[in-house]
Amino acid sequence: MRLLGLAAGVSLAGVGVAMDAECSGAQDARRVTVSGEGSSIYTEGPPSVFGIDAPELASVGSLTVGVRTLTLVEAAQPDILAIDPKTGLAPKHDRTLIVDLWYPAVAMPGAHRETYSASLPSEPPAAPTTFTVPGVAVRDARSMGRDYPLVVVSHGYSNATVAMTWLTENLASKGYVVAAIRHDDPLITDTSGFPQLLLRRPLDIAFVTRILQERLGAEHLVDPEKVALVGYSMGGYGVLTSAGATLDPTGPLTKMVPGGLLLPYVRGAPDSTSITVRSLKAVVAISPAGGDVLAAWGAAGLQGIEAPLLLISGDKDRTVNYSTGARTIFDAASNATRYLLTFKGAGHAIGLNVAPAAMRGHLWDEDWFEDPVWRKERVSAINAHFITAFLDRYVKGDVSRQAYLDVQTPDSDDGVWPKQSALPYGAYSPSDSNITVWKGFQRGHAVGLQLLTASSRAR
Repeated sequence: MRLLGLAAGVSLAGVGVAMDAECSGAQDARRVTVSGEGSSIYTEGPPSVFGIDAPELASVGSLTVGVRTLTLVEAAQPDILAIDPKTGLAPKHDRTLIVDLWYPAVAMPGAHRETYSASLPSEPPAAPTTFTVPGVAVRDARSMGRDYPLVVVSHGYSNATVAMTWLTENLASKGYVVAAIRHDDPLITDTSGFPQLLLRRPLDIAFVTRILQERLGAEHLVDPEKVALVGYSMGGYGVLTSAGATLDPTGPLTKMVPGGLLLPYVRGAPDSTSITVRSLKAVVAISPAGGDVLAAWGAAGLQGIEAPLLLISGDKDRTVNYSTGARTIFDAASNATRYLLTFKGAGHAIGLNVAPAAMRGHLWDEDWFEDPVWRKERVSAINAHFITAFLDRYVKGDVSRQAYLDVQTPDSDDGVWPKQSALPYGAYSPSDSNITVWKGFQRGHAVGLQLLTASSRAR
């Protein structure tokens, strides 16, 4: 599950430049910094705030964002990493899960905006690399409003929640409560820990969602009947499973979990429904793992997904494989209304923020974040645009967002914007009979994408 890719940096010598610009909505600044001989130019600013070439719905919303951290404990969970090889039995311990929560908040003049910190595994034998991410959120700010939809986010193998603030902060500014789970994965450099992810991802997602539906629902911060799941890579495997994709009892991934610990949750088993999230209105899977030759679910298992589904993938994904992964999942999940957004030429690393400065010194570190072909800020902006349209449509019930999903040309390059158009150069496409460029994109900027759609067979 190692992320592959090479970020293209623009090398400039002997230059030191800093430039601020006020951003609407989040009222924060983006800073472009270039310094030192042979250094790379990068954007030093909140990843949730995008540039002028972002499609229409990527823009941050009008709401102030708060962030707080919750600690949840699930009692008596099997410790798969401590399983006794002789007996096949795993000791049980309470499992502690940290959850980062972003939410609409009361604006506090002069409040300090959060700078997040985390680390990701480096190339062995180096120690993990620590990085920081500037944010727009205010730590422990008082919440504002009530009964927001709940979005639960599951990160990739050995990832960090704060590496996905491009999405978590962005959605909170638009009226969602976003809960990102710190899954406390084994190091990705130690493949012996992989079976833990197969077991724990759907269990963690189901547990956290259930607890937050109860607790935050009782506070009226969220509407427990309006829930969405978003997962990246192994998180994609997790959210698809928790969305109803039933695990194959004889599948290769089921067999990888020692002690038969996954068997109680497979298709037809007594506890199979305990890992399914209730009141689920939509699911988003970015570069989803688990679909390689339908290894986790099989074709029959994917038919268990009934909530609307948005899949996002690069067609050059060498980590989870596009054709046997996202594309096959799209075809097999026939009981869901579904969309497949494809970045042509992109690889696996399309789910995390723009690479922080501290992660640009070594190629391994940078490859957690950056794609070898696509500019990462551009990828995140497009993703935010479509995820906003999708969640607004299917979770909030805003039917006007359907126009952003019903593109006139499945291949974005085929859209037409006549030269004689009277619209300003930077205008967003209205996607009408005259301009068939995807709605919300600017002229010349709907390039290299494909969006496939399919209706639920059950309807």
